[in-house]
Amino acid sequence: MSSRNSTTVPGFILTGLTDSAETQLVLSVLFLLIYLITVLGNTGMILIIRLDPQLHTPMYFFLTHLSFLDLSYSSVVTPKTLHNLLTSTKSISFLGCFTQMFFFILLAGTECFLLSSMAYDRYVAICNPLHYPVIMSSRLCYALVTGSYVIGFVDSTMTVVFMSNLHFCKSNMIQHFFCDSSPIFALSCSDIYKVELIILIGAGSTVLLSLIFISGSYLSILSTILKINSTAGKKKAFSTCASHLLGVTIFYSTIIFTYLKPKTSYSLGRDQVASVFYTIVIPMLNPLIYSLRDKEVKNAVVRILQKREGCRLLI
Repeated sequence: MSSRNSTTVPGFILTGLTDSAETQLVLSVLFLLIYLITVLGNTGMILIIRLDPQLHTPMYFFLTHLSFLDLSYSSVVTPKTLHNLLTSTKSISFLGCFTQMFFFILLAGTECFLLSSMAYDRYVAICNPLHYPVIMSSRLCYALVTGSYVIGFVDSTMTVVFMSNLHFCKSNMIQHFFCDSSPIFALSCSDIYKVELIILIGAGSTVLLSLIFISGSYLSILSTILKINSTAGKKKAFSTCASHLLGVTIFYSTIIFTYLKPKTSYSLGRDQVASVFYTIVIPMLNPLIYSLRDKEVKNAVVRILQKREGCRLLI
């Protein structure tokens, strides 16, 4: 590909995860199964919370948006990955590539700050329970969610604007299964130092600031729990945030492993495995983590089924 402005580049080739036809078939079946579970799990979580009035609380309001984000950013990556695995055509247009990147960064960045909002909600519930209804008002909840989306939008817009103006002349082969920033940087023949630094600062700030906020919230929660005298009280307090803490740990550990590490430790194989985990697997795990560990969600499912059965008997 000749050196020319990136806006004239016709497209890229996603090399994917493997060249083996047998492995591609196995992966396509596995990813399709995971994606179906992701769609059913997250859609089901949203419907359960919407249908049960007892779940119309700040915590489940945030959980609704978390399910929406997981469903959305899995859908940004997985269908195209399945298409590439099942066909010999692995191309993606310039516009399609940067559109995929835009929405992926938007949704992932939004999730970082939504998880921070959920941590704050748990902090207020445990450390300041008497004032919880007043502090976690509908106005504050909507403001936190809106702010999360705005931050994600700004981060993704900045990244895509800078990267789409790079020159690409080395190759059009993206050594990845979706349009991520690192493998696209590798294709550019422009001086990428300043652009890469700006994007790294922006993305790093998003991850680190949200992680610092979450860590501060949970340190305060831990301090409060340790002051509770009864063992039953401690278990009850911890159970209210155990699911969220598990989800945060899985999400941030893979993000940090993939993006916030020295280039000298880069490994295409390891990074692709980590990318599969946080783009395809984690969106499936979140509804399972929150539903299986949350008695309120289980009780809500029972109430909805009983109500439906009651309506059927009346008919």
